[in-house]
Amino acid sequence: MKAKRIIVSVTNDLYTDQRVHKVCSFLHENNYEVLLVGRKLENSQPINDRTYAIKRFKLLFTKGALFYANYNLRLFFFLIFNRFDVLLSNDLDSLLANYCAHKIKGKSRLVYDTHELFTEVPELTARPKVRKVWLKIEEWIFPNLEAVYTVNESIATIYSKKYNKNVRIVRNVSKLWKPKMILSKSELNLPEDKNIIILQGSGINVDRGAEEAVLAMKEIENALFLIVGSGDVIPELKTMVSENYLEEKVRFIGRVPYDTMMNYTFHADIGLSLDKDTNSNYKYSLPNKIFDYIHTTTPVISSDLVELKRVINKHDVGRIIPEHSAKGVAKAINSILNDPALLKTLKDNCKKAAEIENWEEESKVLEEVYL
Repeated sequence: MKAKRIIVSVTNDLYTDQRVHKVCSFLHENNYEVLLVGRKLENSQPINDRTYAIKRFKLLFTKGALFYANYNLRLFFFLIFNRFDVLLSNDLDSLLANYCAHKIKGKSRLVYDTHELFTEVPELTARPKVRKVWLKIEEWIFPNLEAVYTVNESIATIYSKKYNKNVRIVRNVSKLWKPKMILSKSELNLPEDKNIIILQGSGINVDRGAEEAVLAMKEIENALFLIVGSGDVIPELKTMVSENYLEEKVRFIGRVPYDTMMNYTFHADIGLSLDKDTNSNYKYSLPNKIFDYIHTTTPVISSDLVELKRVINKHDVGRIIPEHSAKGVAKAINSILNDPALLKTLKDNCKKAAEIENWEEESKVLEEVYL
């Protein structure tokens, strides 16, 4: 049987997008000919370890309205002049080009994976005119979509009610972590005699609790806080560390390959996820780092958000902070670090939860969509 050709598109540079990589790998493993399309930035890392094909657009613009217009126009013409049986659009910022190409070419399927409440992100809620444009695009296309899935129950419910559509749930759960090798603390330049606290992610931005976590380190002894990843707030955090003389307690690792990041997480005693309830998108978020923490038996300290509580309380793998303050974060961290028996119990619970909360189980929903 001839393999179906699927073109998967997303506006990021592909390097750190684990959700898209997992979906593409699933499709490749199930006899799809996969081409993943993204963009190439000046600092984009090479990608040489994928089992499927990759195309990265180099665009004139890197942000704002001109970027999105440029990307969608480029993607539209690319799709028109290439063969495909299925299109997979990741998020609203790639949907317009996919929908138009799908309608013009005909005899194809269009699948939509919406990773968030796109029109509720802070960058848009602060710019109502721009948000209105994205809403118009969503309101035009969404009711006409055949196959849609999203990242958690809360977001699925919102979209289902708004557009009267069946929205499946495929959470951004990590694959079971099966490392080829685990680097030692000394190989990672980590202290042997200190507790390790970690915040990881590619979107360490404003309102995600990183500032409070840094200041919390004033009240935490014998510990090192690792910030592994990138985001808009990193320069501000570095200034904060300097102004508060926390250089010995906070370390910035930057963006690293997934397996390297997971090695840092493996050695961590606590993983943080501190998004604030400042907009609907954060309110209903379920960051995949939660599952990375669970898979490395790293107990979680999380903000009081519905989807995070659903996982953490179900498996008893961490603690919820009732409010966002440096003192509140410090209190939660110290309550675990100062109780070795509790820390061991939470780690054991993480190990059990990993057998349930993993991509191998979660991807069964994709079989309903694609197979």
